[in-house]
Amino acid sequence: MPWQLSELKESIFPSELGDLCRLVAPYTMLGYGRLRGLYRGVHRVVRENVRGDFVECGTARGGSAALIGLTLKRLNAERRLWVFDTFTGLPAPTKDDPDYDIAKNYTGTCVGTLDEVRDLLARYDILEDTTLVKGLFQDTLAGAAIGEIAFLHIDGDWYDSVQCCLESLYARVTPGGIIQIDDYGHWAGARKAADEFLHKNAVHASLRYLDYTGRQFSKPLVRT
Repeated sequence: MPWQLSELKESIFPSELGDLCRLVAPYTMLGYGRLRGLYRGVHRVVRENVRGDFVECGTARGGSAALIGLTLKRLNAERRLWVFDTFTGLPAPTKDDPDYDIAKNYTGTCVGTLDEVRDLLARYDILEDTTLVKGLFQDTLAGAAIGEIAFLHIDGDWYDSVQCCLESLYARVTPGGIIQIDDYGHWAGARKAADEFLHKNAVHASLRYLDYTGRQFSKPLVRT
């Protein structure tokens, strides 16, 4: 749903989701459909008691992390939120990205500094339950002291980044947990990495459409 239509709807029928979207809008590039996906996903895994922490890989200025944290706070859910980012902008793509010639022009963009994100989360009183990890995913994810994951939000844009997130963290996602991929419909590298991973690991999951670029799926339950 475009922002204009969603804002009109929210002005007529106010909701908690609308309030949260307005709070974080200045600090995120996610559209309403993807923010709604995060909000509903948090509610679902908490309601269904899916075990684990919440993890966001790629946060820019911290708006989507704030929405996750605020939703957890309003649900009185005592879960840790992990936020991974370079905090210096997007790294360079590689030749594994089919749209490399376009993608390379975005190197260094989408910057949100560690201090900016920390200040935003502190302002909303959710910093205490959040762990911020600075660095490339390839250097930080594998060794992170995360146990089980209930919700994994991947916003890494490029092939290498999305592949690293899935290879490093998917096994830690609790069956029934949610994975949301921000760039599946926009960047060919993100889509390529996700499709390859799902195929290689025989993950038979239906990708739910959130908007033109966002997709979400649940980790299949273990059959006994």
